[in-house]
Amino acid sequence: MTIHRFVWSYNFPDVGRSCDDRVRLRQNGTVLPGSVLTKGRLLVATPPLEDPNFDRTVVYMLEHHDDGALGVVINRPTDEPLADPLDRWDSLQAAPGSIFLGGPVEPDALIALGLAKTPITEATEELSPVAGLVVSADLTTDPALVAATVNSIRVFRGYAGWGPGQLEGEIDAGAWLVLDAEPGDVFAGEPDELWRAVLRRQGGRHAWLATAPEDLSSN
Repeated sequence: MTIHRFVWSYNFPDVGRSCDDRVRLRQNGTVLPGSVLTKGRLLVATPPLEDPNFDRTVVYMLEHHDDGALGVVINRPTDEPLADPLDRWDSLQAAPGSIFLGGPVEPDALIALGLAKTPITEATEELSPVAGLVVSADLTTDPALVAATVNSIRVFRGYAGWGPGQLEGEIDAGAWLVLDAEPGDVFAGEPDELWRAVLRRQGGRHAWLATAPEDLSSN
């Protein structure tokens, strides 16, 4: 998986661990006992959240273990295009073809996710598997090397991060719903409608939540 501060290689920031420990951690998928597994799933914000960075957001989770968690907000497009030399990826960008606001952490970092045509199980220099058909793409590579493997990509500026136990506490407090992702969620053509769309497809009380007004005090 790759994050770029224009441009640097992304790995989850395993502070205080040796290289061997980090490898074992990812291989074993270590998480806090009793915690909800979120990697490859969606965090859907329950209104109202006091933090405007996350109000009515949908977060796709990239990592979750006992050192913390990391994901990208997938329903906040910006008007920012890919600048040279990254504009060579334009033809692979999912519509709308702009950079998305991935979260408040490391705003200079760029994360590229791709929708693979078939599942990828082994990492290459260009692509690394995340979950299902979702892969991370190295923006420093030639897009022609991955064009036959991915249908589209989406680029995110910054990401959302949680320290040890922080996300578990927020989930327990009811700030987030942890829901299964569909392959197209990360690359939705109408991201502004994604929060309501994800809730509606759940049915029941979650679908009712999708009808909540922007200003809950008016309800």
